Amino acid sequence: MLLMEKRDTREHILRIGMDLISRKGYNATGIGAVLSRADVPKGSFYHYFPSKEAFGLAIIDHFASRYQEKLLAFLQDESLTPLERIHAYLDAVALRLDDGGCDRGCLAGNLGQELAACNPAFRSRLQQLFDHWQDHIANCLAAAQSRGELSSEIDSQELAGFVLNGLEGAILRAKVQRTARPVREFTDVLFSRLLR
Repeated sequence: MLLMEKRDTREHILRIGMDLISRKGYNATGIGAVLSRADVPKGSFYHYFPSKEAFGLAIIDHFASRYQEKLLAFLQDESLTPLERIHAYLDAVALRLDDGGCDRGCLAGNLGQELAACNPAFRSRLQQLFDHWQDHIANCLAAAQSRGELSSEIDSQELAGFVLNGLEGAILRAKVQRTARPVREFTDVLFSRLLR
């Protein structure tokens, strides 16, 4: 029972931190604000995380785990063709942005812009995360090639990088413009010009 309570407290702190960092950024989010909103004593925080950097890295891991489940739910959906899976995923990203008011963007993208130039640990962890996402997209594109949906002459890993880079840029623009239109425009161009 005690182990479950410890896990729940750690998860609760991570969820609160992820929400605050998504809204304000890593540097503008103080540990005090996280603890106050989570309603846990300071000692509890340092029991789970030895430093703010360790907390930030744990948030990336927490986010990565949750996001990968969602990503794979789309990219491995056998009821759709591989290209339909990618389209459904991009549509879902646009809907999530609409539902959230387009004010958060992508946590990984936000942290990359804020910290990649000044913190090697964050840069390395975020690079691993983006590499995993690219690999999952590349696998789906390779499946599209196997089915004849996509030319076998295209490098699926390279195209996956293009898709991920374009999506991350579109999410940034959506955050700035407060509309999911950039993601929808990216999806439209991708499928009308490249993935046909």
